[in-house]
This record gives sequence, C-alpha cells and structure tokens, in this order.
Amino acid sequence: MSAREPLVVSLPSPSWVRAVGPLEGADLVVWDGAGAPPDPAPALVVPPYVATPDLGGVAGCGAVEAVQLMTIGFDGVPQQLPPPRVALCNAAGVHEASTAELAVGLVIARLRGVDDDVRAMADGRWGPSRRTALADRRVLVVGFGGVGRAVAARLAPFEAAVTAVASRARVQDGVTVHAPEDLPALLPEHDVVVLACPLTESTRGLVDAGFLAAMPDGALLVNVARGPVVDTAALLAQVRTGRLRAALDVTDPEPLPADHELWRTPGVLVTPHVGGNTSAFRPRMVRLVREQVRRRLAGREWLNVVR
Repeated sequence: MSAREPLVVSLPSPSWVRAVGPLEGADLVVWDGAGAPPDPAPALVVPPYVATPDLGGVAGCGAVEAVQLMTIGFDGVPQQLPPPRVALCNAAGVHEASTAELAVGLVIARLRGVDDDVRAMADGRWGPSRRTALADRRVLVVGFGGVGRAVAARLAPFEAAVTAVASRARVQDGVTVHAPEDLPALLPEHDVVVLACPLTESTRGLVDAGFLAAMPDGALLVNVARGPVVDTAALLAQVRTGRLRAALDVTDPEPLPADHELWRTPGVLVTPHVGGNTSAFRPRMVRLVREQVRRRLAGREWLNVVR
C-alpha cells in the first residue's frame, strides 16, 4: 500500500461507521466479515459485537491484514482465520471496567440476597433477615488478566481479602497471585470465587465436581468469564442442595433456555452476558479502532495481538 492510499477499514454497521469516522487516512466501509467482501476490500476488519463472530469471508480476502474483535475473549475465532497472514486483536482495555463492575455487583447482590428481595417485592413480602457482608470475606479471583485485576481493585475498598490464581505465581498490584496447582488448597479457604479467566483448553470445565466440592459450605461462585469454564451439571448438583450459591453472567448453554433449571434454583442469580455491554463500551471501542488506524498508518504494530 503506498503512502497516499487510504487504509480501508470495515465496521459492522452504518452506526459504527458514523461513530468511528471521519478518520484521516482511512476509508470506512460496512462489512461484518461473514459474506463477500466489499470493493475496495478492507485491511482491517471489525466484526460485530458477539461472542464468536462469523468471519467466513475473511479467509478468501487477501487484503485483510488484521481482525479487531469487539470482545476480550476470542474462543472460536482463530480457526476461522488463515495463519499467519491475518493478525487477530482482541478488545483489551474496552470491557475490563464494566465487567469488573458487574462482577462486584453480582457478589454484593447474591451475598446480600438482593435478588431474593426483588422477587419478594412482587408479593409485597417484607422479610428482613441477617445477610452476608462483603466486608471481611475472603475472595479468590481465578484469572488475573485485565478483568481479574480490575475485579481485585474494586473489591479492595469493600474490606475484602483478595487473592488470585493465574498461569504463574507472582505478586501484582498488591495481590498475591498463585499458580494453578495451588487451587485445591486455596478453594477451602475462600468464601467467594470469581471466575475471570479466558476460555482455553486448560480452563474449559475447570470448575468441575472436584473444584466445587473443595469450596466451603455457603460459598459463592461468580462467573464473568465464559460459560464452559463451569461444568453446569456439577454446579447444579451443588446449588440444588443449597450448599453453594452462584451468580452467573455467562452460562453453558448460552443463551440459557427458558426451561433451564438454573433459572428456578434458589441461591442462583443469572444475568444475560452483559458484563461489558454498558455505556462505556462504544466510546472505548471507538478509541481503540481509531488508535489501530493511527498505528497502522504510522507503520507501527497492531495493539492487542492475541495471534
């Protein structure tokens, strides 16, 4: 591409084109990456905001240099792209604050029984009881990337004791981070477990019957990662009895069918995968796309390359 040619960038809808542009040095076109590419074909493709976008049109489009996801997670995407020609970039820096915000909200709502009180409102029932405080709880954050660190930072002012587990042991941001092999010893010592890890082959089904059995009676599991990190049947076996509680922004299957038992199980709070879908999303995503364009026009490397 010569210095005078504009960088062609595809965005998934006209509203995204309006939000990102106009952008000096770039031509913005509408394409979701699924079907036949537009003419001229884009060098940078930004697919829709879905967990696993359909990128069937990218493999046959030789102009594509990079795909910029609107999500942090990228499971199901690399196998759709021709390696090594197309770089895959995730939306690190876009969703961490909102997802962490929801994670803390789910912890507080379930510990304090806010969801039970909302249901009681429908019947006009006034039922005060003593609830569990977040203060003095021992919270284990599983996954200490951007979301995990943001969760830990937001938990600290609530006077909770936070530790973490990640791919390697370290001390980061004042939090003691343990290696995965420490999980069996850590689980019995924590009242709340927050899942904030990516979905990989090593984390798929991580929360199985053994993991849950190691959690103490009355403990709370919060999932803002990906649904398949948790074995749903194993979780149901624990929450049915009331031994454990759960707050889930992501589920397996997803969307959760209307007749699924999780909807009706006491002690379980479900939100419909809305961790990052807030008013903060679009402006932060726009900034990221604009920065990618600026970097490419300046001859610099793409940001947030995950493959």
